[in-house]
Amino acid sequence: MVDVVVIGAGAAGLMCAIEAGKRGRRVAVLEHSAEVGRKILISGGGRCNFTNIHTRPDHFLSANPHFAKSALARYRPADFVALVERHSIPYHEKTLGQLFCDRSARDVVEMLQKECAQAGVRIVTGCTVRGIATGYSVDSSAGEFRCESVVIATGGLSIPKIGATAFGYTIARQFGLRIVECRPALVPLVFSRQDGERYGGLAGVSTLVDATAGGRTFREKMLFTHRGLSGPAILQASSYCRPGEGVRIDLLPEIELARSDGERLEIRTLVSRYLPKRLADRWFELNGGSRPLTSIGDRELDAISAALHNWCVVPQGTEGYEKAEVTGGGVDTAELSSKTFEAKKAAGLYFIGEVVDVTGHLGGFNFQWAWASGYSAGQYV
Repeated sequence: MVDVVVIGAGAAGLMCAIEAGKRGRRVAVLEHSAEVGRKILISGGGRCNFTNIHTRPDHFLSANPHFAKSALARYRPADFVALVERHSIPYHEKTLGQLFCDRSARDVVEMLQKECAQAGVRIVTGCTVRGIATGYSVDSSAGEFRCESVVIATGGLSIPKIGATAFGYTIARQFGLRIVECRPALVPLVFSRQDGERYGGLAGVSTLVDATAGGRTFREKMLFTHRGLSGPAILQASSYCRPGEGVRIDLLPEIELARSDGERLEIRTLVSRYLPKRLADRWFELNGGSRPLTSIGDRELDAISAALHNWCVVPQGTEGYEKAEVTGGGVDTAELSSKTFEAKKAAGLYFIGEVVDVTGHLGGFNFQWAWASGYSAGQYV
C-alpha cells in the first residue's frame, strides 16, 4: 500500500515523485530499465541541456497551444537552476539560453535521486508493469501496488534502444482518453531519391540557414548527412513539417548578392564567400554552371539570389523514432487538467511529460516541460 505510484523514472516522473514525497505522500516509482534517468544521461552529448532560460509557451507545439502555460508559469527555469545550484552542480550557458552541466548529465540524475531519498520516495528499477486496474492496483514484476493515484510518466516512442515503449498510450486508451497521432519530432529528414542523388555527396557540410515549415522559421545551423538533412535548424523545422510538405530553406539569410565595381570574378566565387565551397560548387553544377559576373545581368543575378533564398526540400520522410529527440503528439490535452494533469475521465490518474501532446523546441525546452509538468502534478497526486 502506497499513496502514489509513478510509472517511469525519467525527468518528469522523478520530479513529480519528489514533490509528492515532500507533501508526505508515500510514493513508489517503478522503472522498467535497470537505471533511472536514461534519457537524461544521453542528452546534450552526455552533459544534459537541462533547461532554457528563455522558456516561453510559444516554444511548445500542441493541439492546444494554451495548455502548457499554467505549468510553465508555476515552475520556471530559475526554479530548476536554484535546485542545481543548491546541489553545487557546475553549469554553463552554451548558446540561445541553453544550460548544460559542466561535467556530466549524471550530476542531474544523482541530484534527483538524492532529492527522492530525502523525500522518502521508493524507486524500484528493473520493474515491468503488466497492467493497471481501476481502484488503483498496479500489477508489476515487483509485486502488486495498491494506491490512490497513478502517474504515467513513461515518455514517448523516441529512442527505442533505451527502452521507449507505447505503454503510456495503451493505458490512456484503456481509460478512454484520446490520443493525438504520434510522430517523430526533432528528427533528421531523409532526402527523396532525386535529392539524394543531387546532394548526398555533401555529407558533413554545415551552414547557417533559415528553415521554415508550418509557418515557423528557425535560424540555426543545417547539416548535410549521407541520407538527408540534419542540424538544429532542420530538427526544429521537422516538428512542424507534415508528410508531403516541404521545408523552405534560405541558404543566405539576410544576405543579398551584389557585384562590386571593378571586381572580375565568377558568380560561384561570390557565393562561396557566404556558403561552404563544396555546397556552392554543387549548387552551380546543378543549376546551369558558373559564369563571370560580367556576363550576368541584374535580373539574372536577382534570380540566382532568389533561388538561394528559397530552396524547397520535400523530404521522403524522417529518420524515425530511432533518431528523433522527442515524440510529437500524445495524450490529448483536452483530456487533462492543465493545473493538476489529472485525467478528467479517471480521478486519480495523471499523465505528465513527453507522453502528453506537448512538444518543445530544441534546446532544453522539453526538459523544462518535464520539470514543470512533474512539479505541477506533484502538488496534487
